[in-house]
Amino acid sequence: MSTLADAHDFDQIFRAHVHYVGRTLRYLGVDRAHLEDACQEVFVVVHRRLDAWRPGGSLRAWMWQICVGVARNHRRTIRRRREEASDHPPETVVQPNQQHDLELRDLREMLMAVLEELPPEQRDVFVLYEIEQLTMSEVAEALSCPLQTAYSRLTAAREKVRARVQGGLG
Repeated sequence: MSTLADAHDFDQIFRAHVHYVGRTLRYLGVDRAHLEDACQEVFVVVHRRLDAWRPGGSLRAWMWQICVGVARNHRRTIRRRREEASDHPPETVVQPNQQHDLELRDLREMLMAVLEELPPEQRDVFVLYEIEQLTMSEVAEALSCPLQTAYSRLTAAREKVRARVQGGLG
């Protein structure tokens, strides 16, 4: 087993990347109700396969690939259960004077709606580059595609996002 796989280093990896993994899973369509379970699944896979990671490669790009698989399995499981998960409880309590929080929530919901409409290959490039701020080389590595393909997908995704936001949602 490599030195990276010992418990101390895994703990460091977990602390350094837990928020990234959580955000990534949300962008990939995992609902909030199942986010903790999906995040745990990702780190179980990371721990189990840490020896397979190439230290010269991007750890975040490698973890993205794991997140994609976990999110895909999660969506399949939800479809089979025929559950309708909701991020919105039946009654929502909103504290007075929370305009900023409401605006942020609305913007997040708009972003999630726009991302949901993108084809997966464009969504993945957009999220990795624009939101997670990986380099385009890391994006191409994470998605196992040529660099120019990643740039092409990003351009197409940007155009669709811009058109959707300018045209309004709904």
